[in-house]
Amino acid sequence: MRAAVFERFGEPTEVLEIREVPDPEPGPGEVRVRMIASPVNPSDLLVVRGRYGALPELPAIPGFEGVGIVEKAGPGLLGQMVLGKRVVAINARGGNWAELAVIPARQARPLPDDIDDEQAAAFFVNPATVLAMVRHVLGVRRGDWLLQSAAGSTLGKMVIKLGRYDGFRTVNVVRRVEAKDELTRLGADAVISSEGGNLEERIREATGGQEIRHAIDAVGGETGTNLLRALGTGGRLLVYGTLSGEPILAEPRVLIAGRRVVEGFWLGHWMRDRTIPEVLWLFRRIASLIRLGVLSSEIGATFPLREIKAAVAEAERVGRSGKVLIRLE
Repeated sequence: MRAAVFERFGEPTEVLEIREVPDPEPGPGEVRVRMIASPVNPSDLLVVRGRYGALPELPAIPGFEGVGIVEKAGPGLLGQMVLGKRVVAINARGGNWAELAVIPARQARPLPDDIDDEQAAAFFVNPATVLAMVRHVLGVRRGDWLLQSAAGSTLGKMVIKLGRYDGFRTVNVVRRVEAKDELTRLGADAVISSEGGNLEERIREATGGQEIRHAIDAVGGETGTNLLRALGTGGRLLVYGTLSGEPILAEPRVLIAGRRVVEGFWLGHWMRDRTIPEVLWLFRRIASLIRLGVLSSEIGATFPLREIKAAVAEAERVGRSGKVLIRLE
């Protein structure tokens, strides 16, 4: 099979290569998926750079999610139940940027026919992260304010649309002021550029004096620090990304006097704590909200596997529109 392979950690455009590698064989409790498409997510690129929380042995193939057809099952009943089905391929080890991928049968989730391949390819990571952080961990309620950084990302736009659907309000921090019109059309209540100075004060002003008790941050550094400071008494900051590569300064007086909390969120850890019925319910909710357009992904450029370097370059281009997909058929 053909696959995108890297032998050393580094810049994705430099270290990724397309190679012919042996077809993987499924073991007990595993299935082999003939991949159709896989998105380029920030977590995939962090793995290639060697900056993710869990790293593979090298050489390795990136790709945590995607869509494909189960073509072969190893020993076990669950694999036989999904044989021949189109599934969301959740690959916690990575490996979906290839024509074939082996994953645990329990992580091959059959898809409804009315969800197309493009939405199916990006079905899991962003939608599940949004629902987990907003509804389950933070418990944001109707009328609450939610503050977020990286609001112009695919995930950030989902949060805005979920706010409109669930009835909570959003303050959205972006790098480019040009993103304001688009996010406002999606339902953002306030959009603030991080480039203007006095970010903490401008965040506070955006709510008309009402306190913000919920925040999510994918940037860290100065932006994440300002989000933490802008929270009201008892506020909670959930950190799910490190785009700046810089630490958040959690000053003791900010935490103590304001009873604020800062904590990390990793979808893999959260999913491992879910029961099977909870996971099934989560997938049903994601499918329902994709149909409604709430958790649907805006799809941008699509590249064949042979153009992997162009795909990862496009995924990191400032101002790009939509999620980049790799076609693997």
